[in-house]
Amino acid sequence: MLLMAFDSTQQALRAEMLLEYADIENDMCPTPKEITAGCALSLEFPEEALLEVKEIVRSEKVEIRGIYSKIDGKYVTME
Repeated sequence: MLLMAFDSTQQALRAEMLLEYADIENDMCPTPKEITAGCALSLEFPEEALLEVKEIVRSEKVEIRGIYSKIDGKYVTME
C-alpha cells in the first residue's frame, strides 16, 4: 500500500471522493508522525493504482504533500 499525505483536510476528503468515484480502493488513516504534513489525514491506496492516482491528482488539481511508500519501516517519497 502507498500513502498520500495532504496539507489540508479539504484536499484529503476531495481526494478520497475522487478515488472512490474512480473505483480505486482507498482507506483514510491518520498521517504517520514520520511524515510532516499540514493535515492529520492521509489516504492509503494499492501500489498498482499509482499511475491512475497520479493522473487524477494532476487532472483534478488536488493539492498533496506527497505520495509515500513504507520501505524497511521508513516512509520514502515516491515522487
